[in-house]
Amino acid sequence: MEIILKKDVIGLGFADDIVTVKNGYGRNYLIPQGIAVIASPAAKKMLAEDLKQRAHKLAKIKADAEALAEKINAVSLTCPVKVSAAGAVYGSVTNIQIAEGLAQQGIEIDRKIIVMKDVKALGEFEAAVKLHREVTATVKFAVVPEAVEA
Repeated sequence: MEIILKKDVIGLGFADDIVTVKNGYGRNYLIPQGIAVIASPAAKKMLAEDLKQRAHKLAKIKADAEALAEKINAVSLTCPVKVSAAGAVYGSVTNIQIAEGLAQQGIEIDRKIIVMKDVKALGEFEAAVKLHREVTATVKFAVVPEAVEA
């Protein structure tokens, strides 16, 4: 089933993309939730006209995403974690901690656009931030032992 996405769906596509999904996923979830519409010939024609009219707005959104990507690429975070006497990390560092660290630096982004694996070790790591369909920033962060109070 071909559908036109109204919103970005992680793992599926971005808003205004025409994608093919299984019938049940489209009819039972995406369309009732208002996330997508059926890609009929009339809907495709309307989408093409909308994209043509919004081309300059989309260029500005991309430029804003590129500017934000430059700010994010310049940031380096440290994530203190609890560590056992043997050096094993308790828990893991996730995209939530990265989003909070960026918020402390004055960069507010949604944690859902940060793509990374859970980090369960000390060291230097990177996380990707998907700001736009064509713009991805990289956040460098260090996982360090938490300071112990005496």
